[in-house]
Parts: sequence; structure tokens; C-alpha cells
Amino acid sequence: MRLFNRRYETISRDDIDQIQLERLQSTLNKAYKNIAFYQGEMKHRDISPRDVSSVKDLSKIGFTTRDDLSYNYPYGLFAVPLRDIVRINSTSGITGKPTVIGYTKNDLGVWTELISRLYTGAGVTADDIVQMSFDFGMANWGRSMRTAAEHIEASVIPMSYLNPAKELMIMSDYRTSCLVTTPSHALHLSWLAKEKGIQVENLNISRAILVSEPLTDADRSRVESGLGVHVSTAYGIPEGMGPGIAYECGEGRLHISEDHFIVEAVHPETGNPVAPGDEGELVVTTITTKAFPLIRFRTGDISRIIPDAGCPCGRTFSVMDVPMERSDDMLTFRGVKVYPDQIKSVLADVLGEAPPFVIEMYKVKELDHMDIHVEEGEALFSDTIKRLENIITRIQGDLLELLGIRANIKLVERSTMQELLEGGKQVIYRDTLSKE
Repeated sequence: MRLFNRRYETISRDDIDQIQLERLQSTLNKAYKNIAFYQGEMKHRDISPRDVSSVKDLSKIGFTTRDDLSYNYPYGLFAVPLRDIVRINSTSGITGKPTVIGYTKNDLGVWTELISRLYTGAGVTADDIVQMSFDFGMANWGRSMRTAAEHIEASVIPMSYLNPAKELMIMSDYRTSCLVTTPSHALHLSWLAKEKGIQVENLNISRAILVSEPLTDADRSRVESGLGVHVSTAYGIPEGMGPGIAYECGEGRLHISEDHFIVEAVHPETGNPVAPGDEGELVVTTITTKAFPLIRFRTGDISRIIPDAGCPCGRTFSVMDVPMERSDDMLTFRGVKVYPDQIKSVLADVLGEAPPFVIEMYKVKELDHMDIHVEEGEALFSDTIKRLENIITRIQGDLLELLGIRANIKLVERSTMQELLEGGKQVIYRDTLSKE
């Protein structure tokens, strides 16, 4: 079984604990000294980094939330001067302000290391040809996936915005051996290959790495049979080096890179730690990030953390389940994370108020689609058709530019909206057949 960094991936439990403590103390000291938010939070709790003498003491420190990240827009959570920042990414924040994330040169090196572990765990080598396909809002993740693939000396077909038919043509003509994309897009490609009569057994592709969306066992099986590949996945968050927190080995276990992250599982309501192996909300602390450290960041993802039980792959890191549930109302659409409140904010900016709306998600030809039904109030009802078309176009443009999602906007009458809301849900999931 191949490993990318044998020194750390097979390290003893005692050594992992010691490394985590040393790196945690260093992170806390820098955050306390350089970030007013974290200093204020610790002082509010009457503690300092000196009070954390073990990893378990981390629970003395309060949580960091996505609201905290947005409220400190743009650079309030940077721990280094701007002159040391070599890359700036941003994600859409839930307060109206985006979350701005900075990286030092060292941070980018760590990111490359983490994704290289993912590739190696998936069996990708320098002999592979890696083809990438991500939607507009996933550009930052695609960049890191490309850099890491080049780092292990694989041949890379960079991410580009092609139609799926051309992607399949390139997959065939360029002899792609590994596809890197989201689960929903891989499902669409497998559907399209069948629709076009492509014999997948004649393709060179043998692996697919699917990230950024929850990967169900059923979808994994459908992609594996539809494209004739072995599927691997990873776990990460946009605020913390993309899909770099945990990676799947050849045994199908999702290993946490514990030399770079401390991951806790807490009760979603009380915030108290759950028993080892029990399901809880994942809380992430970065311990090697220089520019943008996260301390006890509540991810909203629900999962289990299982202490190392001796994986046959030789890795000693703890493992976790692929998160399939959320503690909040965040949606994942074609790999992009979005909250209903963000959509509400876009509607309010365009219409001058936030009318009642319902989000409908469904699949057409195995590809995710989103309809946003907006109640047509009196002001809109009296508008001309041309003006209504312009309003719809503006909403769609703002959703794409600000949130990175492509959605259909449908203006509906109040009676129709009441019917949609009868189930008491603002987000409706339809089956595939309802829209095909």
C-alpha cells in the first residue's frame, strides 16, 4: 500500500498526541497575539493559551462560527501581515459579507501536501492522466487539486468550462485515467456516456476522486458501474484548505490528517463532546495554518470520529464517516455551499424586499438543478413582462456572481406559494422523474 508521507501517516498514537499539542499551543499563541477576535474570546472566558496544557483543554475555548468569519470581513482573522499573503480566496458569507481566506506560501505547501495524500490514497501515480471538472463556484478547489496532481507528477488536464459531451470526448481521446469532480457531475457524465452509447470498458479511465458534496453509497456504486471506475472521496471545508482535512485510503476508510487538524465531534445543540465513535457535529481546529488559523470552528457537518483501530493500509490516523447530514440549513448545489438566507439577501437587494420563496432541488439526466419559486407580490404583478424578464435575469446574474450557483427563477402567485409551503419546508427535494 502506497503512502505519500510515511513519516506522519504511520506515526504512533503517542507521537500524534504530542505533535498535536505542540502545534496547537503554537497556533493559540499566535492567534492570541495577532488576532483581536480570538484574544477577545479568550479574555471573555478568562483563559489564555497557557491554560491549554493538553489537547483536551481545547474545550475551554469557545467555538468559532461562520458568522464570526463574516463579521471580521475582510482581514480581521489574518494572523500575518498582508505582505506575507500570496493567495486570497473568498466564500460567500451568511451575513452578507463574504469570508476572506488568506494563505502564505507555507500554507499553500501544506495544502499541496494534504491533497497529495488524497491522490496517493486513491492510487494515483505519475503515470496517470488526471482530468478535472468543477463548476464556476468551485474554482478554488480545482486549483488546489490541480497543483497537487502536478506535485505527484501526474499529467493534468486543467479544469475548464466545457459542455459534458466535450468532456467525454476529451476523456476518450486524451486517455484520461482519473476523473476529479463532484459526485453529481460524475453521475451526469455516466448518464451521458450511456445515452451516447459509449462503451466505458474501452476507455482508459479507472479512478474517480469525487469531492465537495456528500457521497452516498448508492451514488458511489452508480458512478463506479456507470463509468467503470474505483471511486475515492475526501472531506474538507471551504474555510480550511478545501478537501484536505480527511482522505480515503484503498481500504475505503476516511483518514483525518491529524498532524494538521484537530477534529472534535460535539452535540449540535449543547456543544458538549460526544462519546468516541458517537455521531456529532464536526469541530475543526487548524494547527499548521499560518495566515488564517481556525480555532474550534463549527462546520455544521454531522459525522462520527473513530479512533485508530489498525487500518490494513498502515495509516494510524483516526478515521471518520463521510458526513451525510447537517446541523443547519446549508445546501450543497453542484459542489457549492449555499444558505437559504444568502438567497433571501439576493432577492431583497434586487426586489427591495424579501418576498416568500421556496427552493426546489431535483435532478435532470442525473445533473442537479435548482428552481427558486418567488411569490409575485402586488408590485411585481403590475409590472410589464419585459420588466419581469429583466428582474429574473438580474436575480440569476447576482446568484451566479455572488454565490456561484445557476438557478431558475420562477415568479408564482400567492396561492401557488401557499401550496408549495404546505409541507412547512423552504427547501423541497424532488425525485428525478418529476422533472424529466
